[in-house]
Amino acid sequence: MVQPYKHEPFTNFKLEENHQAYLTGLKTVESYLGKDYDLVIDGERISTEDKIVSYNPANKTEVIGRVSKANRDLAEKAMQAAVEAFKTWKKVKAETRADVLFKAAAIIRRRKHEFSALLTKEAGKPWNEADADTAEAIDFLEFYARQMLNIKDGVPVNSRPNEYNRYDYIPLGVGIIISPWNFPLAIMAGTTVAAIVAGNTVLLKPASTTPVVAAKFVEVMEEAGLPKGVLNFVPGSGAEVGDYLVDHKDTRFISFTGSRDVGLRIFERASKLSEGQVWMKRVIAEMGGKDTIVVDKEADLELAATSIVASAFGFSGQKCSACSRAVIVEDVYDQVLNR
Repeated sequence: MVQPYKHEPFTNFKLEENHQAYLTGLKTVESYLGKDYDLVIDGERISTEDKIVSYNPANKTEVIGRVSKANRDLAEKAMQAAVEAFKTWKKVKAETRADVLFKAAAIIRRRKHEFSALLTKEAGKPWNEADADTAEAIDFLEFYARQMLNIKDGVPVNSRPNEYNRYDYIPLGVGIIISPWNFPLAIMAGTTVAAIVAGNTVLLKPASTTPVVAAKFVEVMEEAGLPKGVLNFVPGSGAEVGDYLVDHKDTRFISFTGSRDVGLRIFERASKLSEGQVWMKRVIAEMGGKDTIVVDKEADLELAATSIVASAFGFSGQKCSACSRAVIVEDVYDQVLNR
């Protein structure tokens, strides 16, 4: 029996035991700083001479880790592994696929402060922002698993007499996941597992500034029982590996989060038919924009002022929900501005 979904709670760092638990998480992360991380292709770990070196953005002398860098040949190897794994993964029962996500959520929940501390080190996230990022990753795992269980039997369709119509959801194929640096655990994990639980296989290309947390997440998915070839870890250059995979004839869909310019470029390239391509590619693109908070005279002005500051300057405004402009009616403009 699956428990009803509920959000992963945020940590209250005003409590001393939570404060100490986070410090313990930081010590855990410090114990493996500077380590090397391999590509993962068809369950095989591959080390390359060319590395992406991840630094602490708040202390450029501190190396978080060195991650092997894929090239086109290795990207092709990963694509073929994903194509082959799709033949069997798409037939695995939805309950089994969902169970991998439930197990991964449990693993990350047990190591919550370690993952958050890694976000503090690798992405420069303040404790509360890092904690929210990890909580959101757990939420994605828990929610998408339940969503798969809800839709596994399709949708009822009213058939006419002497007709039998069905509405089923089917896996698409190989997806390319290109994730951002500002939510290097939540969005990276969410876009990856949404594709996987639906029966697709993926190639994960995380942001080059935050690849270590992605490598750690891949380890969690392996521990949770994900078969080889379903999730292939291929960090690398956007110009070399990213373009190659977006253009590839066997790519079925691309899930991208990042800047508008890169998103539009992916959208354009994916719209062109490659030789041997069977399907039109689908593109899911979450791109940067301008978020506005509108305040009218009936609003709670204290809440409005506090929310504008938190939204605009939390994590230095480097997130999708960051307030870029405030539109305030004239009657209360000075009051809100002063607050």
